[in-house]
Amino acid sequence: MPTLDETVARTEAVMTDLLAVVDPRRVRVAWTGGKDSTVVLFVWKALLDHHGLGPARAINLDTGCKFPEVLAFRDRLAEEWGVDLFVARPAVRLQGYPLAVDPVACCRDLKVEPLKAAVRTTRTTHLLSGIRRDEHPDRAGRAVMEERRAPDYTLVNPILDFTETDVWAFYARFGLPHCGLYDLGYRSLGCEPCTRKPAGNGPERAGRSGSKEAVMDTLTSLGYF
Repeated sequence: MPTLDETVARTEAVMTDLLAVVDPRRVRVAWTGGKDSTVVLFVWKALLDHHGLGPARAINLDTGCKFPEVLAFRDRLAEEWGVDLFVARPAVRLQGYPLAVDPVACCRDLKVEPLKAAVRTTRTTHLLSGIRRDEHPDRAGRAVMEERRAPDYTLVNPILDFTETDVWAFYARFGLPHCGLYDLGYRSLGCEPCTRKPAGNGPERAGRSGSKEAVMDTLTSLGYF
């Protein structure tokens, strides 16, 4: 098993190589306010600050049914870190919308389509995600660089090799802030209708909706992370 230092070094190398060939104004972090994408935002911000190329830019998907604690954390940290934050919201009206009934349709309407629109609006060419191989079987074979179409951009996955333990060790080392829901026992944060506090010591995403977890590969093909 690689050490945390080795895993972090690989992540930094991915971002350093990216910075060498891409205008940082065209790079954004897909920042959910969760633990993983906050690591990505922190490393990217540190790299930009080191080279005097800030601010860090990010896209956040506000589906309209996120935990208020996540939104409050997002807004507070964005201000503290000086993040250029673009908040993407769905075009559909939530009043009367069948939330979580059909996970593919729901994620497409509330996440995928708003993300695509945000990428177009911000003229983003490279989007940094916080996905990890060990968090879901359908992410085990993901690549660091993935080309997306309609719109055309590159999805960059710099912390694929992090484990959940690595993430929290990184937080401890650098004193990173995190959403308070993790302190209450949540391990993976999504929309409120599809997220619960897991019981026991099951998988990291045990608190996520099983119907959504079962169609992760389909959602990825539509443009989800």
